[in-house]
Amino acid sequence: MMRPGSEAELAELVRVANAPFVLRGGGTRGIGAVGPGEVLETGGLTGITLYEPGALTLVVQAGTPLRDVEAALAAEGQRLPFEPPDLRGLLGRAGDSTIGGVVAANASGPRRVQAGACRDSMIGLRFVDGTGTVIRNGGRVMKNVTGYDLVKLLAGSHGTLGVITEVAFKLLPAPEVAGTLCVAVDGDARAVAAMAAALGSPFDVTGAAFWPGRGVFVRVEGFETSVRYRLGELTRVLARFGDVAEVDGAVWQAVRDVGPFHGRGGDVWRLAVTPSEAPGLVAKAGAEAVLYDWGGGLVWLLVEPGVDLRARLGVFAGHATRVRGAGGSAAFPPEPAALAALSAGLRAKFDPKGLFNPGLMGAG
Repeated sequence: MMRPGSEAELAELVRVANAPFVLRGGGTRGIGAVGPGEVLETGGLTGITLYEPGALTLVVQAGTPLRDVEAALAAEGQRLPFEPPDLRGLLGRAGDSTIGGVVAANASGPRRVQAGACRDSMIGLRFVDGTGTVIRNGGRVMKNVTGYDLVKLLAGSHGTLGVITEVAFKLLPAPEVAGTLCVAVDGDARAVAAMAAALGSPFDVTGAAFWPGRGVFVRVEGFETSVRYRLGELTRVLARFGDVAEVDGAVWQAVRDVGPFHGRGGDVWRLAVTPSEAPGLVAKAGAEAVLYDWGGGLVWLLVEPGVDLRARLGVFAGHATRVRGAGGSAAFPPEPAALAALSAGLRAKFDPKGLFNPGLMGAG
Protein backbone atom coordinates (compact mmCIF):
# COMPACT_ATOMS: atom_id res chain seq x y z
CA MET A 1 0.00 0.00 0.00
CA MET A 2 1.23 3.50 -0.87
CA ARG A 3 0.39 6.40 1.42
CA PRO A 4 2.02 9.63 0.20
CA GLY A 5 2.45 12.36 2.78
CA SER A 6 2.19 15.31 0.43
CA GLU A 7 0.66 16.32 -2.88
CA ALA A 8 4.14 16.55 -4.43
CA GLU A 9 4.97 13.00 -3.33
CA LEU A 10 1.67 11.76 -4.72
CA ALA A 11 2.26 13.51 -8.04
CA GLU A 12 5.67 11.92 -8.40
CA LEU A 13 4.30 8.44 -7.62
CA VAL A 14 1.73 8.86 -10.36
CA ARG A 15 4.18 10.38 -12.82
CA VAL A 16 6.50 7.36 -12.78
CA ALA A 17 3.80 4.69 -12.41
CA ASN A 18 3.32 2.03 -15.08
CA ALA A 19 0.80 -0.14 -13.22
CA PRO A 20 -2.70 0.74 -11.99
CA PHE A 21 -3.74 1.97 -8.56
CA VAL A 22 -6.79 1.25 -6.45
CA LEU A 23 -7.57 4.61 -4.86
CA ARG A 24 -8.78 4.69 -1.28
CA GLY A 25 -9.66 7.35 1.25
CA GLY A 26 -11.04 5.84 4.45
CA GLY A 27 -12.43 2.77 2.70
CA THR A 28 -15.93 3.37 4.07
CA ARG A 29 -18.07 4.15 1.02
CA GLY A 30 -16.51 2.73 -2.14
CA ILE A 31 -18.81 0.57 -4.29
CA GLY A 32 -18.33 -1.63 -7.33
CA ALA A 33 -15.54 -3.98 -8.36
CA VAL A 34 -12.12 -2.51 -9.11
CA GLY A 35 -9.50 -4.38 -11.13
CA PRO A 36 -6.11 -5.38 -9.73
CA GLY A 37 -3.77 -2.64 -8.62
CA GLU A 38 -1.70 -1.37 -5.73
CA VAL A 39 -3.68 0.51 -3.10
CA LEU A 40 -2.97 4.22 -3.13
CA GLU A 41 -4.33 5.77 0.04
CA THR A 42 -4.92 9.50 0.54
CA GLY A 43 -4.97 9.35 4.34
CA GLY A 44 -1.56 11.02 4.53
CA LEU A 45 -2.96 14.23 3.03
CA THR A 46 -4.65 15.70 6.09
CA GLY A 47 -5.40 19.04 7.65
CA ILE A 48 -7.48 22.14 7.21
CA THR A 49 -5.60 24.46 4.85
CA LEU A 50 -7.84 27.49 5.30
CA TYR A 51 -10.96 28.16 7.34
CA GLU A 52 -12.61 31.57 7.31
CA PRO A 53 -15.86 31.34 9.30
CA GLY A 54 -16.77 34.93 8.46
CA ALA A 55 -16.57 34.13 4.74
CA LEU A 56 -18.26 30.74 5.15
CA THR A 57 -15.30 29.16 3.37
CA LEU A 58 -13.29 26.00 4.09
CA VAL A 59 -10.29 24.54 2.28
CA VAL A 60 -9.28 21.07 3.45
CA GLN A 61 -6.92 18.32 2.32
CA ALA A 62 -8.64 15.26 0.90
CA GLY A 63 -7.45 12.68 3.42
CA THR A 64 -8.84 14.59 6.41
CA PRO A 65 -11.43 12.54 8.31
CA LEU A 66 -14.97 13.81 7.81
CA ARG A 67 -15.54 13.76 11.57
CA ASP A 68 -12.64 16.21 12.07
CA VAL A 69 -14.09 18.56 9.46
CA GLU A 70 -17.56 18.43 11.01
CA ALA A 71 -16.14 19.00 14.51
CA ALA A 72 -14.20 22.08 13.37
CA LEU A 73 -17.30 23.52 11.71
CA ALA A 74 -19.56 22.74 14.66
CA ALA A 75 -17.23 24.67 16.96
CA GLU A 76 -18.02 27.76 14.86
CA GLY A 77 -21.73 27.04 14.54
CA GLN A 78 -21.41 26.03 10.89
CA ARG A 79 -21.86 22.90 8.76
CA LEU A 80 -21.44 21.34 5.35
CA PRO A 81 -24.71 22.08 3.54
CA PHE A 82 -25.24 18.67 1.96
CA GLU A 83 -25.47 16.42 5.05
CA PRO A 84 -23.00 13.67 3.99
CA PRO A 85 -24.23 10.15 4.86
CA ASP A 86 -22.31 7.59 6.89
CA LEU A 87 -22.56 4.27 5.03
CA ARG A 88 -20.45 2.15 7.35
CA GLY A 89 -23.46 0.48 8.93
CA LEU A 90 -25.02 -0.24 5.55
CA LEU A 91 -21.84 -1.62 4.01
CA GLY A 92 -20.51 -3.34 7.13
CA ARG A 93 -17.25 -1.39 7.23
CA ALA A 94 -15.08 0.28 9.85
CA GLY A 95 -12.63 3.14 9.55
CA ASP A 96 -13.05 6.87 9.12
CA SER A 97 -14.65 8.46 6.09
CA THR A 98 -12.46 11.13 4.48
CA ILE A 99 -13.63 14.38 2.93
CA GLY A 100 -12.02 13.37 -0.36
CA GLY A 101 -14.02 10.14 -0.36
CA VAL A 102 -17.20 12.13 0.23
CA VAL A 103 -16.40 14.28 -2.82
CA ALA A 104 -15.36 11.33 -4.99
CA ALA A 105 -18.75 9.73 -4.31
CA ASN A 106 -20.68 13.03 -4.41
CA ALA A 107 -22.20 11.73 -1.17
CA SER A 108 -25.30 13.75 -0.29
CA GLY A 109 -27.94 13.26 2.39
CA PRO A 110 -31.58 14.31 2.93
CA ARG A 111 -30.81 18.03 2.80
CA ARG A 112 -30.02 17.70 -0.91
CA VAL A 113 -33.62 18.69 -1.68
CA GLN A 114 -32.93 22.15 -0.31
CA ALA A 115 -29.15 22.73 -0.33
CA GLY A 116 -28.10 20.68 -3.34
CA ALA A 117 -25.60 17.85 -3.64
CA CYS A 118 -22.00 17.76 -2.46
CA ARG A 119 -20.79 19.10 -5.82
CA ASP A 120 -23.05 22.14 -5.43
CA SER A 121 -21.19 23.19 -2.28
CA MET A 122 -17.75 22.87 -3.88
CA ILE A 123 -16.04 26.05 -5.04
CA GLY A 124 -12.62 24.62 -5.87
CA LEU A 125 -10.34 21.61 -5.73
CA ARG A 126 -6.87 20.33 -6.50
CA PHE A 127 -6.16 16.92 -7.97
CA VAL A 128 -3.39 14.90 -9.57
CA ASP A 129 -4.18 13.60 -13.03
CA GLY A 130 -2.85 10.42 -14.64
CA THR A 131 0.31 12.12 -15.89
CA GLY A 132 1.29 13.28 -12.41
CA THR A 133 0.26 16.87 -13.10
CA VAL A 134 -1.31 18.87 -10.27
CA ILE A 135 -4.43 20.66 -11.48
CA ARG A 136 -6.11 23.47 -9.53
CA ASN A 137 -9.65 24.33 -10.47
CA GLY A 138 -12.07 26.90 -9.05
CA GLY A 139 -11.28 29.18 -6.16
CA ARG A 140 -11.55 29.77 -2.44
CA VAL A 141 -14.36 32.30 -2.43
CA MET A 142 -17.93 31.93 -3.60
CA LYS A 143 -17.67 34.56 -6.33
CA ASN A 144 -14.80 32.76 -8.06
CA VAL A 145 -16.31 30.15 -10.38
CA THR A 146 -13.38 29.84 -12.78
CA GLY A 147 -13.23 26.29 -14.11
CA TYR A 148 -16.39 25.30 -12.27
CA ASP A 149 -17.07 22.44 -14.69
CA LEU A 150 -13.99 20.49 -13.58
CA VAL A 151 -15.01 20.88 -9.96
CA LYS A 152 -18.33 19.23 -10.78
CA LEU A 153 -16.72 16.63 -13.02
CA LEU A 154 -14.48 15.21 -10.30
CA ALA A 155 -17.32 15.06 -7.76
CA GLY A 156 -18.95 11.68 -8.28
CA SER A 157 -16.16 10.34 -10.50
CA HIS A 158 -15.27 7.69 -7.88
CA GLY A 159 -11.55 8.15 -8.41
CA THR A 160 -11.55 7.32 -12.12
CA LEU A 161 -10.26 10.68 -13.40
CA GLY A 162 -7.74 11.78 -10.82
CA VAL A 163 -6.64 11.73 -7.19
CA ILE A 164 -8.30 14.57 -5.30
CA THR A 165 -5.85 16.25 -2.93
CA GLU A 166 -7.64 19.36 -1.65
CA VAL A 167 -11.21 20.69 -1.72
CA ALA A 168 -12.75 24.12 -1.07
CA PHE A 169 -16.35 24.39 0.16
CA LYS A 170 -18.88 27.08 0.77
CA LEU A 171 -20.56 26.52 4.15
CA LEU A 172 -23.82 27.31 5.90
CA PRO A 173 -24.55 28.39 9.45
CA ALA A 174 -26.01 25.63 11.60
CA PRO A 175 -29.71 26.30 12.28
CA GLU A 176 -30.93 27.41 15.67
CA VAL A 177 -33.55 24.65 15.78
CA ALA A 178 -35.12 21.99 13.58
CA GLY A 179 -38.58 20.47 13.59
CA THR A 180 -39.93 17.27 12.04
CA LEU A 181 -43.47 16.26 11.15
CA CYS A 182 -44.65 12.70 10.57
CA VAL A 183 -47.64 12.06 8.33
CA ALA A 184 -49.45 8.72 8.65
CA VAL A 185 -49.82 7.94 4.95
CA ASP A 186 -51.46 4.92 3.36
CA GLY A 187 -49.64 3.80 0.20
CA ASP A 188 -46.49 4.77 -1.67
CA ALA A 189 -48.16 6.95 -4.31
CA ARG A 190 -49.95 8.95 -1.64
CA ALA A 191 -46.68 9.29 0.28
CA VAL A 192 -44.93 10.72 -2.77
CA ALA A 193 -47.82 13.13 -3.26
CA ALA A 194 -47.50 14.28 0.36
CA MET A 195 -43.76 14.88 -0.04
CA ALA A 196 -44.40 16.80 -3.25
CA ALA A 197 -46.93 18.99 -1.46
CA ALA A 198 -44.44 19.77 1.29
CA LEU A 199 -41.57 20.49 -1.09
CA GLY A 200 -43.81 22.57 -3.33
CA SER A 201 -44.93 24.74 -0.44
CA PRO A 202 -43.22 28.07 0.39
CA PHE A 203 -42.04 26.78 3.78
CA ASP A 204 -38.42 25.87 2.91
CA VAL A 205 -38.47 22.15 3.65
CA THR A 206 -34.98 20.66 4.20
CA GLY A 207 -35.94 16.99 4.23
CA ALA A 208 -38.75 14.86 2.81
CA ALA A 209 -38.62 11.08 3.23
CA PHE A 210 -40.95 8.10 3.38
CA TRP A 211 -40.25 5.11 5.60
CA PRO A 212 -42.98 2.57 4.82
CA GLY A 213 -44.67 1.47 8.01
CA ARG A 214 -43.49 4.61 9.82
CA GLY A 215 -44.82 7.43 7.65
CA VAL A 216 -43.74 10.46 5.66
CA PHE A 217 -41.23 12.70 7.43
CA VAL A 218 -40.82 16.40 6.66
CA ARG A 219 -38.18 18.67 8.19
CA VAL A 220 -37.78 22.43 8.52
CA GLU A 221 -34.82 24.28 10.06
CA GLY A 222 -33.95 27.83 11.08
CA PHE A 223 -34.82 30.31 13.82
CA GLU A 224 -37.26 29.00 16.40
CA THR A 225 -40.07 31.43 15.67
CA SER A 226 -39.87 30.70 11.95
CA VAL A 227 -39.71 26.93 12.48
CA ARG A 228 -42.77 26.95 14.75
CA TYR A 229 -44.72 28.95 12.18
CA ARG A 230 -43.72 26.75 9.27
CA LEU A 231 -44.50 23.55 11.15
CA GLY A 232 -47.99 24.85 11.80
CA GLU A 233 -48.53 25.80 8.17
CA LEU A 234 -47.16 22.49 6.92
CA THR A 235 -49.46 20.63 9.29
CA ARG A 236 -52.39 22.26 7.52
CA VAL A 237 -50.92 21.50 4.07
CA LEU A 238 -50.35 17.84 4.91
CA ALA A 239 -53.49 17.11 6.92
CA ARG A 240 -55.34 15.91 3.82
CA PHE A 241 -52.89 13.00 3.45
CA GLY A 242 -53.27 11.61 6.97
CA ASP A 243 -52.79 12.37 10.65
CA VAL A 244 -49.88 14.74 11.27
CA ALA A 245 -47.74 14.79 14.42
CA GLU A 246 -44.46 16.41 15.42
CA VAL A 247 -41.76 13.82 16.14
CA ASP A 248 -38.14 13.61 17.22
CA GLY A 249 -35.64 14.62 14.56
CA ALA A 250 -33.40 11.60 15.21
CA VAL A 251 -35.18 9.89 12.32
CA TRP A 252 -33.05 11.89 9.87
CA GLN A 253 -29.87 10.08 10.83
CA ALA A 254 -31.61 6.79 10.03
CA VAL A 255 -32.80 8.17 6.69
CA ARG A 256 -29.39 9.67 5.90
CA ASP A 257 -27.49 6.47 6.69
CA VAL A 258 -30.15 4.02 5.37
CA GLY A 259 -30.54 2.76 8.93
CA PRO A 260 -33.57 0.52 8.22
CA PHE A 261 -31.31 -1.82 6.24
CA HIS A 262 -28.56 -2.15 8.84
CA GLY A 263 -27.97 -5.69 10.06
CA ARG A 264 -30.12 -7.20 7.31
CA GLY A 265 -28.84 -9.52 4.62
CA GLY A 266 -29.42 -9.06 0.92
CA ASP A 267 -28.32 -6.71 -1.85
CA VAL A 268 -28.88 -2.97 -1.64
CA TRP A 269 -29.72 -0.83 -4.67
CA ARG A 270 -30.36 2.88 -5.01
CA LEU A 271 -32.61 4.34 -7.69
CA ALA A 272 -32.39 7.90 -8.93
CA VAL A 273 -35.81 8.50 -10.45
CA THR A 274 -38.54 11.00 -11.14
CA PRO A 275 -40.53 10.94 -7.86
CA SER A 276 -43.86 10.33 -9.58
CA GLU A 277 -42.46 7.16 -11.19
CA ALA A 278 -40.94 5.79 -7.98
CA PRO A 279 -44.01 3.93 -6.59
CA GLY A 280 -44.50 2.00 -9.83
CA LEU A 281 -40.85 0.96 -9.94
CA VAL A 282 -40.93 -0.07 -6.30
CA ALA A 283 -43.96 -2.26 -7.02
CA LYS A 284 -42.04 -3.99 -9.83
CA ALA A 285 -38.90 -4.43 -7.75
CA GLY A 286 -40.41 -6.87 -5.26
CA ALA A 287 -38.08 -5.56 -2.58
CA GLU A 288 -37.89 -6.83 0.99
CA ALA A 289 -37.56 -3.26 2.31
CA VAL A 290 -37.78 0.24 0.84
CA LEU A 291 -36.78 3.73 1.92
CA TYR A 292 -37.61 6.90 -0.03
CA ASP A 293 -35.53 10.09 0.29
CA TRP A 294 -35.28 13.39 -1.60
CA GLY A 295 -39.06 13.56 -1.93
CA GLY A 296 -39.03 10.24 -3.78
CA GLY A 297 -36.18 11.11 -6.14
CA LEU A 298 -33.90 8.65 -4.31
CA VAL A 299 -35.16 5.18 -3.46
CA TRP A 300 -33.21 2.59 -1.49
CA LEU A 301 -34.20 -1.05 -2.08
CA LEU A 302 -33.21 -4.19 -0.21
CA VAL A 303 -33.60 -7.27 -2.43
CA GLU A 304 -32.57 -10.91 -2.32
CA PRO A 305 -28.90 -11.60 -3.15
CA GLY A 306 -27.94 -11.86 -6.80
CA VAL A 307 -30.94 -10.07 -8.27
CA ASP A 308 -30.28 -8.03 -11.42
CA LEU A 309 -32.63 -5.23 -10.52
CA ARG A 310 -32.09 -3.42 -13.81
CA ALA A 311 -33.38 -6.43 -15.73
CA ARG A 312 -36.34 -6.72 -13.38
CA LEU A 313 -37.31 -3.06 -13.73
CA GLY A 314 -36.67 -2.66 -17.43
CA VAL A 315 -36.10 0.72 -19.05
CA PHE A 316 -37.05 3.76 -16.98
CA ALA A 317 -36.16 7.43 -16.77
CA GLY A 318 -33.37 7.27 -14.21
CA HIS A 319 -30.71 4.82 -13.18
CA ALA A 320 -30.11 1.98 -10.72
CA THR A 321 -26.83 1.50 -8.84
CA ARG A 322 -25.99 -1.60 -6.80
CA VAL A 323 -24.47 -0.30 -3.56
CA ARG A 324 -24.07 -3.63 -1.75
CA GLY A 325 -23.84 -7.19 -3.03
CA ALA A 326 -22.01 -9.07 -5.76
CA GLY A 327 -24.94 -9.56 -8.11
CA GLY A 328 -24.76 -10.60 -11.74
CA SER A 329 -24.29 -7.14 -13.24
CA ALA A 330 -22.04 -4.14 -12.85
CA ALA A 331 -22.61 -1.92 -9.83
CA PHE A 332 -22.85 1.24 -11.94
CA PRO A 333 -25.45 1.50 -14.69
CA PRO A 334 -24.29 1.15 -18.30
CA GLU A 335 -24.00 4.41 -20.19
CA PRO A 336 -25.72 5.14 -23.50
CA ALA A 337 -23.31 4.99 -26.44
CA ALA A 338 -22.91 8.76 -26.80
CA LEU A 339 -22.27 9.26 -23.10
CA ALA A 340 -19.90 6.27 -22.98
CA ALA A 341 -17.86 7.80 -25.79
CA LEU A 342 -17.70 11.11 -23.93
CA SER A 343 -16.65 9.36 -20.71
CA ALA A 344 -13.93 7.41 -22.53
CA GLY A 345 -12.63 10.65 -24.02
CA LEU A 346 -12.45 12.27 -20.60
CA ARG A 347 -10.58 9.30 -19.15
CA ALA A 348 -8.15 9.36 -22.06
CA LYS A 349 -7.50 13.02 -21.34
CA PHE A 350 -7.15 12.86 -17.56
CA ASP A 351 -5.81 9.32 -17.13
CA PRO A 352 -4.04 8.38 -20.38
CA LYS A 353 -2.17 5.44 -18.81
CA GLY A 354 -5.33 3.94 -17.28
CA LEU A 355 -3.93 4.11 -13.75
CA PHE A 356 -6.95 4.98 -11.63
CA ASN A 357 -9.47 2.41 -10.36
CA PRO A 358 -9.39 0.15 -13.44
CA GLY A 359 -12.68 -1.52 -14.29
CA LEU A 360 -14.80 0.89 -12.24
CA MET A 361 -17.39 2.94 -14.13
CA GLY A 362 -15.86 1.79 -17.41
CA ALA A 363 -12.36 2.94 -16.41
CA GLY A 364 -9.20 1.13 -17.44
